[in-house]
Amino acid sequence: MAGITLTYAVVRHPLLPVSASASVSVSPSSSTLTTKRRPRQLHYCQCTVDANSPITSGAAAAAADDDIFSVNTSSQNCDFDYLGQSTKGDLNLKYGINGHTDIAWKGPIEEVARFQAKEAEGLLKDLGIQDPSSSRHSPRGIFCSRTLNLRSITAIGYDMDYTLMHYNVMAWEGRAYDYCMENLKNVGFPVDGLAFDPDLVIRGLVIDKEKGNLVKADRFGYVKRAMHGTKLLSTQAVSEMYGRELVDLRNESRWEFLNTLFSVSEAVAYVQMVDRLDEGIISPDLGVLDYEGLYKAVGKALFRAHVEGQLKNEIMSKPELFVEPDPELPLALLDQKEAGKRLLLITNSDYIYTDKMMRHSFNRFLPNDMNWRDLFEMVIVSARKPEFFQMSHPLYEVVTTDGLMRPCFKARPGGLYSGGSAQMVENSLGIHGDEILYVGDHIYTDVSVSKVHLRWRTALICRELEEEYNALIHSREHRAKLVELINQKEVIGDLFNQLRLALQRRTKGRPAQTLAATHMDDKELTESVQNLLIVMQRLDEKIAPMLEQDGEHFSKRWGYLSRAGLWDKSHLMRQIEKYADIYTSRVSNFLNYTPFMYFRSQEQTLAHDSYSFYESRINP
Repeated sequence: MAGITLTYAVVRHPLLPVSASASVSVSPSSSTLTTKRRPRQLHYCQCTVDANSPITSGAAAAAADDDIFSVNTSSQNCDFDYLGQSTKGDLNLKYGINGHTDIAWKGPIEEVARFQAKEAEGLLKDLGIQDPSSSRHSPRGIFCSRTLNLRSITAIGYDMDYTLMHYNVMAWEGRAYDYCMENLKNVGFPVDGLAFDPDLVIRGLVIDKEKGNLVKADRFGYVKRAMHGTKLLSTQAVSEMYGRELVDLRNESRWEFLNTLFSVSEAVAYVQMVDRLDEGIISPDLGVLDYEGLYKAVGKALFRAHVEGQLKNEIMSKPELFVEPDPELPLALLDQKEAGKRLLLITNSDYIYTDKMMRHSFNRFLPNDMNWRDLFEMVIVSARKPEFFQMSHPLYEVVTTDGLMRPCFKARPGGLYSGGSAQMVENSLGIHGDEILYVGDHIYTDVSVSKVHLRWRTALICRELEEEYNALIHSREHRAKLVELINQKEVIGDLFNQLRLALQRRTKGRPAQTLAATHMDDKELTESVQNLLIVMQRLDEKIAPMLEQDGEHFSKRWGYLSRAGLWDKSHLMRQIEKYADIYTSRVSNFLNYTPFMYFRSQEQTLAHDSYSFYESRINP
């Protein structure tokens, strides 16, 4: 078939050519290459065109005669770019090549770059390919907190639940809730009349086990919204209750962070049982219960639902009722594997459940009779995260399709294991630290611990981002009006404060701030202060309910996932920025970015940034 073929060869020195046969393939040189320099392992790429290709004969000859590109696959011999990222995996022009890059060398680089960028945009459009910039500004974008060169990543590890497969929250968490409530009822708790209501909670909230509250905190830990049981508290009540307190997640005996969608069923059950406790209808036979004891009881009931296996058995029997398939996801992983990434599956789920769910979610979307195991160089089940990243547990090899295991002392690529540790994975693959990207949905178990203890690069999967992104778009007009009103109040308030100070100075027999203010008539000054005060009070009456409504397109109770109030970030968003290098709604979003993407973090605005103000004054 006519067309272009890219073939590769591994050699030991960047300055020596790759030997090529008369056919369209390239093979490594049979002789041993020696050099006075330390040998460097690189992959050379040769582009060859067959005789029937529509490409012009001159271009075909040039492509066929010269090997053009090199890829440095050695971490020890790579450099670092001006953003501090490793250049491992970068595609480079072979040393000494000339005659093929006239366009790139002619003219000032600023003009060349402007021209090439415009050409690139046009070609991407002609090819029907969405450019990464457009992808980033969409609900399915990949958002970057810390610059990440994906080319330098050797291995990518994946969590499974709510990462490689997304569950229908109403179905999965609803059944978990049902089993939890059944267990509570069996020990005497009054649960009749209660039903699963996922709208009561969102990810990123914090349970206050001392007060029986569910709270939303900003990035500093100040509580912005709160709910006691299922009743939302007023702004005044929140201020009176938490005015002097900060949410401190290190105090695990009091605060419980809802890290993942798996927390939804537990939180819903807890706040409903808080109502029952406050109503005084929980039997004294259960002992003296406070809000903390109630939380333990709910957690124990939910834990039994997971341990006894009824929930997972039900899901495995009818996975189509619980799993939302994503046909693009296996293809995104296939691209990564074919690009040389060593893919790992590291999950806390057991082998039987993992195999059943992965076969259901992956096999039908893979080409050429591949199965899900073919994608991964290593699979680790029952990993016991977060301890997996912190300490070592016994390692077992899964040796039969029904999950039988035998003790194992060393993991090898291609294996299927249970337990072990992250350090074992590093030693087995011969890679460490920032050569590994780990992708998961749990901000603590998957992202924080692997980052803090191992310095792995991290990606967080948060499906709700798609809904929040669309909610923000729908609320643009509302937020614009709200911001306009707040800005108007700020200007009016500036004048009010100046006149108030002038009035204060006049009562003390002192001159005002300016000569004009000093000469204002007493009546005029007093009436101006009164009128401005009335306007600001009316503005407050308008602004307050609008602030309460902000974010209701996402959650009527809690507002946006990533925000706490109009201006500030939520506590969850602060955790994401701190521990997740990139974050996105689903793994298949990688399909729009290629395995060679260079994710660059965006400019972070600061309170003292002022250039935008002056720019707006210069260019109104």
